Amino acid sequence: MGGRFRDYEHVLRVAAIFVLAFLGFMAVRAWLVPEDFGVHGFFRAGALDDNRAHPIVHAGRAACVECHADVVEARRGSRHEPIGCEACHGPLARHASAEDDTKPRRPDARATCVKCHETKAGKPAGYPQVSAAEHAPEGPCTACHQAHSPRIS
Repeated sequence: MGGRFRDYEHVLRVAAIFVLAFLGFMAVRAWLVPEDFGVHGFFRAGALDDNRAHPIVHAGRAACVECHADVVEARRGSRHEPIGCEACHGPLARHASAEDDTKPRRPDARATCVKCHETKAGKPAGYPQVSAAEHAPEGPCTACHQAHSPRIS
């Protein structure tokens, strides 16, 4: 047995390097990973409290419907019906809660419409896409289309 395992030092060196690397990894992991990580699965429990600390900026569609039933009716049956109000109009929690008595500004129709409808190769073929420069080189989209029910008016 003396000849077969005579030069085993190289195996011990590799094992020592492996053990040191593993211990280093565990030390860095203990330093970087927060204590509350993994309490709720693959999440950090404190993230819930961190998110609660942020002010609410979106009111949600239900808050819009309370005062703007006419717009809901105008959108009924249109392609824009499933889209939330704040997708185009921006966060409106302060407006909905009456903290801010100013009327929200109307979004720039051309810039807002182009965000979703500009021609891009990755969009499904049935999705309404236009090249704004070719379709209507000037003016807002609302000159021909109603924002809440985008059929040509």
